[in-house]
Amino acid sequence: MKVIKINDEYSGRREYTSLELCAGAGGQALGVEQAGFHHLALIEYDGHAVNTLRLNRPNWNVVQADITKWSGVDYRHKVDLLAGGLPCPPFSKAGKQLGSDDERNLFPAALRVVDEIQPRAIMIENVRGILDNMFQDFRLDFQNQVGALGYKGDWKIYNACDFGVPQLRPRVTFVALRKDEWKHFTWPTRIMVQSPTVGETLKKLMMENGWKGCLDWARRANEIAPTLVGGSKKHGGPDLGPTRARLAWAKLGVDGLGLANAAPGPDFVGMPRLTVAMTALIQGFPASWQFSGKKTAAYRQVGNAFPPPVACAIAGEIHRALALATKQMQAA
Repeated sequence: MKVIKINDEYSGRREYTSLELCAGAGGQALGVEQAGFHHLALIEYDGHAVNTLRLNRPNWNVVQADITKWSGVDYRHKVDLLAGGLPCPPFSKAGKQLGSDDERNLFPAALRVVDEIQPRAIMIENVRGILDNMFQDFRLDFQNQVGALGYKGDWKIYNACDFGVPQLRPRVTFVALRKDEWKHFTWPTRIMVQSPTVGETLKKLMMENGWKGCLDWARRANEIAPTLVGGSKKHGGPDLGPTRARLAWAKLGVDGLGLANAAPGPDFVGMPRLTVAMTALIQGFPASWQFSGKKTAAYRQVGNAFPPPVACAIAGEIHRALALATKQMQAA
């Protein structure tokens, strides 16, 4: 099975600048980087996620800050792409869906930063619940406010498995560009390659400690994973989610009641549990990406992440649009 490398298509491109809000463990930031952007700064409040970013990319300018109090005025007219993974609980079906009434709604803060920085493009990801009819006025109001700042944009839902990620993970992205540059942007199309199964993805890690039953398990785990859940600080923990999610994992031969500290031993019998490293592969992170903190804190970072290959595909089209707009401006 061919595995999609997130840096294949966009390697060698001219770098544009980017700034990341609510960067988390770096899923979106990694994809944006692979699409050809150079991060000027990554803003993140959670200490574990800040440590993860610094651990994996010591050269990144990681700023630990609350974006409701952070100002972007020092970056005005210096940023090509302002990207962010704003908190999902205000719109998640797993929560109360309070939207703009939720104290965790950071869309107003992001809008203020857009006004301060004046980037050429905007990219914000969130859960599919934000497309529910109950949030239609919220989406329209946000688009109108972005439009008043000189941009044109739209919302789009994608499934991570459409871009080679071994997981059913629908995510919504809002993309906007300056009104005179929006015409150059097209949404990416899904890759024409089947995503690897859970067994194919995790076989190597499951065999680390010599588990004799690994190959049989991998053959039975012959579908892509359900959506990874459990990233919420209020409800999430070191397991793969509520009863419905655990039942879906059980069909793949995985015990979702908790996470393991290590791969199964040689004589293990039963359904194995995933390690944090295994869930990271399911989320589309490269095997080299490390997560700071103990098991619960590390898994929350994985569970909240935007799969890098999806971020790369969307950011790659933004990169292409900016390049076309720049070329047209230079030719004028």
